[in-house]
Amino acid sequence: MKRVTVLGGGSWGTTLALVLHDNGHHVVIWEFDSKQVEAVRNDGENRKFLPDVPLPPSIEITNDLSVSLDGAETVVFAVPSHVIRLVAGDAAAMIPDGTHVVNVAKGIENKTLMRMSEVLAHELNRPEAARISSLVGPSHAEEVSRKLPTTVVAGALDETTAVFTRDLFMTEYLRVYTNTDLIGVELGVSLKNVIAIAAGICDGLGYGDNTKGALLTRGLAEMTRLGVTMGGRPETFAGLSGMGDLITTCISKHSRNRHVGEAIADGRALDEILDSMVMVAEGVRTTRSVAELSEKLSVEMPICEQMNLVLFEGKPPREAIANLMLRDPRPEHVGT
Repeated sequence: MKRVTVLGGGSWGTTLALVLHDNGHHVVIWEFDSKQVEAVRNDGENRKFLPDVPLPPSIEITNDLSVSLDGAETVVFAVPSHVIRLVAGDAAAMIPDGTHVVNVAKGIENKTLMRMSEVLAHELNRPEAARISSLVGPSHAEEVSRKLPTTVVAGALDETTAVFTRDLFMTEYLRVYTNTDLIGVELGVSLKNVIAIAAGICDGLGYGDNTKGALLTRGLAEMTRLGVTMGGRPETFAGLSGMGDLITTCISKHSRNRHVGEAIADGRALDEILDSMVMVAEGVRTTRSVAELSEKLSVEMPICEQMNLVLFEGKPPREAIANLMLRDPRPEHVGT
């Protein structure tokens, strides 16, 4: 049994706390909102983010960061990608060098264009991703918390760290694979959120299965192009953190990013959509980062480029789709 601290009391953080508890670990959740902490304690469940899923009383929850990290052998960062740097900076002095750190957020930081393990390594003052892993893949909290069969991947630069993370989380309902292509793993799960916004737009505009099939295929090609340029392995994007998460996020009723796209297609303003959501749609901020990376690295990413124009430049969604369809014809090369 290990003492594991989960930083972030949202739906995924709460779900992973339940997984760790099922594996016999002592789990502490840190949640910054003291009112939410009291509500969870009183209700015996996280009604705001994960309703109707009982939380065992042996899982502690606190809004005191130092208390949550006291004696932690593993720390799971389950906060949104845009606040990981802030939380890691606050927690750095309380996390010893030998502590295993697991990221579960999916995103690319704005401005720095860093992946999440890079942000953590920087703020925790560690060598590149030392004992840092990312546990990601096609995994909606709404399903994992109810023990529906799910598979994810533990990505790390070294096999030992990946195996440690695998063994920490693997259960009869959560199967964990390992992958030492940390770059590809983190980029795959981040980039697919941008494609999921496009999928929501297609659904909102009433397009059909043909459109969705084309979008996922060409979206995966864009993801792979950028990922390989940044040092990832092409086969990673055919796996759980690439194609697997892409399919799930683009078709699921639980997908926040697909929801954003549907609402955009319905004519709603982006700020209004985001203000109405309880949870974070990571793909919105990631779209900005991807647009910068595409330009900086001279990687052609037409779908992501159009999503950036729709979200942040007010381009009409139908016009964006038309522009994609009327691009110069070319032969198909898989992965390009």
